[in-house]
Amino acid sequence: MVSPRSFQDGLLPLFDDSAEAVPDLPKGGKLPSYIRDHRTRLRDRLMAGGAAAMPDYELLELVLFRAIPRQDVKPLARRLLDRFGDFNRVITAPPERLAEIKGAGSAVITELKIVEAAAQRMARARVMQQPVLSGWDALLDYCHTAMAHRETEQFRVLYLDRKNVLIADEEQARGTVDHVPVYPREIAKRALELNASALILVHNHPSGDPTPSDSDISMTLQINAALAALGLVLHDHLIIGKSTELSFRSEALI
Repeated sequence: MVSPRSFQDGLLPLFDDSAEAVPDLPKGGKLPSYIRDHRTRLRDRLMAGGAAAMPDYELLELVLFRAIPRQDVKPLARRLLDRFGDFNRVITAPPERLAEIKGAGSAVITELKIVEAAAQRMARARVMQQPVLSGWDALLDYCHTAMAHRETEQFRVLYLDRKNVLIADEEQARGTVDHVPVYPREIAKRALELNASALILVHNHPSGDPTPSDSDISMTLQINAALAALGLVLHDHLIIGKSTELSFRSEALI
């Protein structure tokens, strides 16, 4: 015969991959009042003052509430921020790195990736099918959202039509923490396929410092030469750092 206590214990682990269990969870699965009230206060603050008024750890808690509805998420939020540094780096961290954190199971990782995808989708919508040169700030915001907090290098190519409207944004390659393979011939070939007239190159420096390396400069000059031979224009090459960016055009590097 199964005792009431052992039956209740069997109902508790709905989320095996979540944060530390709440001790003595009441029968019926209701949260203790101190956790329930804390969640209510955070949600009310978000709705009253917006996300800008909330520190990273509280905003991260709000995201984790959905993945872990029956436990205290503060310990997990602290562990994630201790490992990755800030909210942006948490949501953009690779799933395999997130999975190394105690309590960050599939439900948590999925929720974080949903937030990352939503942020990138919103930023991208502001620049796609828009004249890029007259919306430069929006373009920079998008590039920072998509790339500034990645732990490895990513190389993207923005293809523009004759009116400098962004018609395609494509990831060319991914690499290591300090190198990404780039093939000028493939970039030029893709530009012809899209009937593009101009391009903008973008890649990130995971170190946070956007200063171009010698290989960055050499690679850019090779791509520029390949494009010029086909009558295509390279408007710029942007290197995205953690909080700033560098423009090859502004630095007279192209």
